[in-house]
Amino acid sequence: MPDVVDPTRDYGGLDRPRHSQISDLARSQRGPISRDQLLALDIGPRRIESWLRSGRLHRYFRGVYLLGHQAIADKGRLIAAVLAYGDDAVLSHRSAADWWGFVRTSRKEVDVTVPGRSKAGQDGIDLHLVRSLDPRDVTEHEGVPITTIARTLLDLAEVVRPRQLKRAVEESDRLRLFDAKAVQELLARSPGRHGLKPLRHLLSDFVYDELSRQELEALFFDFCVEAGLPAPTMNVPIFDYTVDAHWPGTNVIVELDSRAFHLNAKAFEADRIRDADLVLAGYRVIRITYRQLTREPAAVAERLRILLADPPPSQLSPRSEALPRPRAPQP
Repeated sequence: MPDVVDPTRDYGGLDRPRHSQISDLARSQRGPISRDQLLALDIGPRRIESWLRSGRLHRYFRGVYLLGHQAIADKGRLIAAVLAYGDDAVLSHRSAADWWGFVRTSRKEVDVTVPGRSKAGQDGIDLHLVRSLDPRDVTEHEGVPITTIARTLLDLAEVVRPRQLKRAVEESDRLRLFDAKAVQELLARSPGRHGLKPLRHLLSDFVYDELSRQELEALFFDFCVEAGLPAPTMNVPIFDYTVDAHWPGTNVIVELDSRAFHLNAKAFEADRIRDADLVLAGYRVIRITYRQLTREPAAVAERLRILLADPPPSQLSPRSEALPRPRAPQP
């Protein structure tokens, strides 16, 4: 939604610098401004009430107003809910996951976490009261106090189904937001949380490698030797490409996948273009991940044995000499 604050509006005889301060603050918050913020800018209670009567302010939540307009942007709605509970409040749970971008929700209620036991609820806000909030679990993003990615996932584990939690973890990982060490550290210091069991169970299926390419290649070479497979030749030039592993005299190529090697969509797409070109040339390309090497070694070894035992065609495809050069995908 476009700007919902009218910077040209006359706000009751205010001097221009203060008028601009109020407009700029509301605009930076996507529309809302709190009573406490107005008081801090020397806008007294009587003037606030006068502005409400005249329509210069519109009530949105208790102690939170929209300035000069009743419309509000999506993120402004989330910010308004946090403003409604003061400096200690943070965006959390589904709303925090929506803000971070790895869960989309159309819920009317905004999840807000606040330390304390005596806060009153409000329509449109799903209030989560806690005894305290560890500073390590809180950050600020685009001006809004919000739970960290790790804390957001732990909170999410208590309010969504396992399948939804799995999608959230996978999407946060795809967006390069997921930090396995931060999550494990949080789980270790969060005894008694209801989200511990489902999140731990889910993470048991995830392996996050931090290996360099050289380390992953060495791991694969040693794996082949230990599994009794022929030793592959590593980093073999084939046409315009350098493949990770190849067995001379066969048409079998192995490409090793690590999270670290796919930092963006362009790299991912370029790998798939290379695979397609090599297949057209008569090669059989198998991709093996760090997780497969460490979690499913027997299955990986058996696949390779079958491929290597299958005699290659007498000659590679006649199209192999005319392979297109690697093409970078368009942004």
